[in-house]
Amino acid sequence: MEPTAEQLLWMYETMQVIREYEEVMAKVYLEGKLPPHIQKGLAFDIGSGPVPGEMHLAAGQEPVAVGVCAHLRKEDTVVGTHRPHHFAIAKGVPLKEMTAEIFGRATGLGRGKGGHMHLFDAEHKFSCSGIVGASLPPAVGAALAARKLGKDWVAVAFFGDGAANQGTFHESLNLAALWKLPVVFVCEDNKWAISVAKGMSTAIASNADRSTAYGIPGVRVEKNDAVEVFEVGGEAVARARRGDGPSLIEVKTDRYFGHFQGDAELYRPKGEVEELRRNDPIPALAAHLRARGLLDEAGDAAIRARVQRVVTEAYEFARSSPYPESAEAAQHVFV
Repeated sequence: MEPTAEQLLWMYETMQVIREYEEVMAKVYLEGKLPPHIQKGLAFDIGSGPVPGEMHLAAGQEPVAVGVCAHLRKEDTVVGTHRPHHFAIAKGVPLKEMTAEIFGRATGLGRGKGGHMHLFDAEHKFSCSGIVGASLPPAVGAALAARKLGKDWVAVAFFGDGAANQGTFHESLNLAALWKLPVVFVCEDNKWAISVAKGMSTAIASNADRSTAYGIPGVRVEKNDAVEVFEVGGEAVARARRGDGPSLIEVKTDRYFGHFQGDAELYRPKGEVEELRRNDPIPALAAHLRARGLLDEAGDAAIRARVQRVVTEAYEFARSSPYPESAEAAQHVFV
């Protein structure tokens, strides 16, 4: 399944938005967290600054999100992980409201109560969770709901290679396969489950091979390439939409930042990130677009300017938004 010119340009610009957003967040997140004398041994202050709490960034993993989400409709469901920004952006979650939520502001998706790992947008049918492996059961539930409603909606569960060793992975694949539900399971293999190398935690090289246990298709994409993910993702989404059941996809992707911001990354071999960045998927897609005559210097500059404006406006909106009133603390909460 070849992407159209429109789809290629959408993937390229969306990847640019994701990368710019994450690189800006990497700087904003550190505001107030690094005292001038931190080198003297004082702790990293995770609760300070405009964005308190943990932060997991997805720079380098853009192809997984855009390659699959390019095939989705607004009524399709996406459930992401604790590293969720690229999925949310690719699914169309409004950037201003998402950023305000991350900043804990009242204009956010959840009025500032969910934060970065618990983004929820009912209109665009997107959610995520801070619990490893928690994306799979809700996606199966959404697929079951679509089946019962007689809709051709598709659900997608994104998860990491570490989550493939959780019970939720096997339970979800089993039930989805048994009932032939319209769900696509997409595993991001960035080689690290927090700080544990995949080879030290997983008995097989490719999680896609686990699909055979459930009698469903399984495909591994060996390159961190948006076009290749698009082709494989298109087949899986089409299969789900026509009622032929679930699929499992694993994509070899790259995580440029640490597991979380502030991660010392002592577990990573020296020079690993620099080596990964030499195969950056964004310039690779730009080269593909140029080869097809779809992108020139002027067009690329226009995209970059548009991306920078959109991202800047989102951060400005979040910073200028009010915090929730203290009286709201017990509202919208199940007790």
